[in-house]
Amino acid sequence: MKPAMIRVSSPGRVCLFGEHQDYLGLDVIAAAINLRIFIEGRRRGDRYFYLDLPDTKEKDCFLPEGRLPYLKSRDYLRSSVNVLLRLGCHFDTGWNIRLTGQIPINAGTSSSSAMVVAWMKFLLEASDCNHLAPSPEKVAELSHRAEVLEFNEPGGQMDHFTSARGGLLWIRFEPEFKLTSLQSPLGTFVLGDSLTKKDTTGTLGSVRQRVRQGLEMLKKENPLFDLKKITENEIRHLIKRLPPELGQPLLGAVLNRDLTGEGLKVLTARPFDEKEFGRLLLAEQDILRDLLRISTPKIDLLLKTALEHGALGGKINGSGGGGCLFVYAPHEPEKVARAIEESGGKPYIIAVDSGLSSEKEFC
Repeated sequence: MKPAMIRVSSPGRVCLFGEHQDYLGLDVIAAAINLRIFIEGRRRGDRYFYLDLPDTKEKDCFLPEGRLPYLKSRDYLRSSVNVLLRLGCHFDTGWNIRLTGQIPINAGTSSSSAMVVAWMKFLLEASDCNHLAPSPEKVAELSHRAEVLEFNEPGGQMDHFTSARGGLLWIRFEPEFKLTSLQSPLGTFVLGDSLTKKDTTGTLGSVRQRVRQGLEMLKKENPLFDLKKITENEIRHLIKRLPPELGQPLLGAVLNRDLTGEGLKVLTARPFDEKEFGRLLLAEQDILRDLLRISTPKIDLLLKTALEHGALGGKINGSGGGGCLFVYAPHEPEKVARAIEESGGKPYIIAVDSGLSSEKEFC
């Protein structure tokens, strides 16, 4: 029996430690948050897909066969269909689909990746191809393929795995990929949208390009150079030979790498030291602001205001150049949220949430 309705949802995420690290093969610690993307589909009598995205005032209609042409530069909904068609999926039923979300769009909280994760799961259910991705991790892999690899974009895999798996995650990429769910000791956060839109792929690509270029220059002189093993003192010495725009992001990567290790210790220690956790978030913000240069005056202002009203720490979230920050505010989040709003941001009180979910109804 085929379902008459499919509902899927997936969460956005915040990166606690390891921002701009996943594409370097370095560890990250991220958390799914209780702002989600929702997809609801009702089966049609033909094979056409009709999509309604009221949040962005977009609509689309297509017959899922052959190779769907892309109508825009980042046409993730169609690319997801193409990925599954190439894997042999067949869609013998059409759907009326409504896609809505709570996640700020283009603001650093993984709205696009959460959308692709939810959409990929919907397509797998609709085509009865769940065998291609029997676990959330496999859904994440297909989603990364559809969003990043299909368009040769610079993003890593953190967003997709965090959205699909959910909870608090420690992600290791090398020497072999490993996801570890951590028991979350975390209380309430406040997410603050600076309401300044950002160029995600441009900012991410710029930082990645500068790091890669710096790495290539260092490896020419030091073939055994390893970003995962080099010490802070060693990298500080080596980058003296590089232009600051190449050396500073490399130093930032090493400091961020070590800070992620400190963050893991704090998050897994009992009792949980919330003040030390907040201090480490601020230390990461210093790296992102001063060395990677991805923060903005508006983000800095919102963070300063939040700290003055009780937040214990915080940082910019995502690729940078605008978008969101988050602060850890386990005691008076409403007070912190009001302060962010009065300073020109849009606040969301958030907490760690579960991952991908789906349900079906039969008639």
